Amino acid sequence: MAGTMRVPRSRGAISGLLLMLLGAWGALIPFIGPYWHYAYGPDNTWDYTTGRLLLEILPGVGAFLGGLLTLGSANRLTATFGGWLAAASGAWFIVGMPLSSVWGSATVGGAVGSTTRQAFEYVGFFGGLGAVIVFLAAFALGRFAVLGVREATWAERPIAAADAPSGGRVAAAPAATERPAYDRTDATDGSWDGPVDGTDGPHHRLHWPRSRHHAGV
Repeated sequence: MAGTMRVPRSRGAISGLLLMLLGAWGALIPFIGPYWHYAYGPDNTWDYTTGRLLLEILPGVGAFLGGLLTLGSANRLTATFGGWLAAASGAWFIVGMPLSSVWGSATVGGAVGSTTRQAFEYVGFFGGLGAVIVFLAAFALGRFAVLGVREATWAERPIAAADAPSGGRVAAAPAATERPAYDRTDATDGSWDGPVDGTDGPHHRLHWPRSRHHAGV
């Protein structure tokens, strides 16, 4: 079981990096978006509010940390936790603002600009951003749920080492038993010939006449 917890660091490299970038975007866009009038009210750069903290900064940090764990961890359990953290953060980007308005808690202002710009602002700040984060997190979780050939090989190594003798070396196979030598010089009459040392060996060999003269022809 311990061997299967190890995974290659490259397993979540791409999805982890993308989650980090999207998390950083979600946490920073409320403060830098107003530079080009891409914002939810207040339309001021680096303006901190409780609504931005709860609905944008915290889920952005959560997605960033989840991506970092997915990217840098070689442990399956840690990387899976990072994927779930990123998925929960992305889901909060989607449902956080509607729930805050229903509960009457701190929220952000309305989108700034024309109708088309407001649609892009919602996609970039909340709904679309959260959906992409959830998708990447689910993709990473699916990859970490698979036991690859490399992980299976790593898992078998401790078992092979435990079965080996002391020193971690596998004992060499015993040498094949040598067959006893047979006297082939006197076996001219087609009789069975035994070992040279006179013992009854496990095998006997039949020697046929070597010439027509020996055969009595």
